[in-house]
Amino acid sequence: MFTGIVSHIGAFAGFSRGRQEIRIEALVLAEKAAPGDSVSVDGVCLTVIRREGSTLVFNLSPETQTATTLAGLKPRAAVNLELPLTPSALLGGHLVSGHIDYRGRVLSVIARPQGKRLAVSLPAEFRRLVVLRGSAAVNGVSLTVAALGPTRFAVEVIPATLRATNLGGLRPGDPVNVECDMIGKYVYNIFLNEKK
Repeated sequence: MFTGIVSHIGAFAGFSRGRQEIRIEALVLAEKAAPGDSVSVDGVCLTVIRREGSTLVFNLSPETQTATTLAGLKPRAAVNLELPLTPSALLGGHLVSGHIDYRGRVLSVIARPQGKRLAVSLPAEFRRLVVLRGSAAVNGVSLTVAALGPTRFAVEVIPATLRATNLGGLRPGDPVNVECDMIGKYVYNIFLNEKK
């Protein structure tokens, strides 16, 4: 479980064993993670299988390759990293599982006086899970939905978040990992099953 408050920026360091493993240069964070630990990598919950100096190595399942942006990372691409939530940690964002709902696209990036507004694609099957003024995680970053339409949602990203994450480098057309609000998903599922 994560909060969507990114603690570090890492760098994609390549694949190994074909594409069965992904390597992330993590510098400071690598010292805090041990084999078996979970780490959010661009919003995707991955398990550390080994540590090689400042590089963390994770398994990359076929499902993760298909459902997320990780298989398409370019060499040295910046990735958002977060260690899991602990019982004593502040919940500064929202509850984020690291289980990506869909791979979206950045539709527009608009400069604002206080940051940027990002518009992200929203497939019809996930529209009911996104709520205006609710939460969504984009590349693992907890954000508030500022605008909502039938096929897109928009978030306002403040300068501090643009500096602390890889969201500042996003351009229209870039792929992003999107996780809808966990509580909304459970509530929707309960109502859906009650109607049956």
